[in-house]
Amino acid sequence: MKKNRFPKGWDEERVNHVLDHYENQTEEEAVAEDEAAWEDISQTFVEIPNELIPAVRELLAKSSA
Repeated sequence: MKKNRFPKGWDEERVNHVLDHYENQTEEEAVAEDEAAWEDISQTFVEIPNELIPAVRELLAKSSA
């Protein structure tokens, strides 16, 4: 059996907590969470063409290593 690998600072308990949050929230809670993210001035949303997503993910992985 393959051992799970988690990003630094993550473990199985944290993953399960995140899964539980999203699997059990109502549609209204999900919409409210999304809307709050757009209003958070500490966050930036950038539109990226789908074909560039693999390259962007690779750059992000390298920058956080």
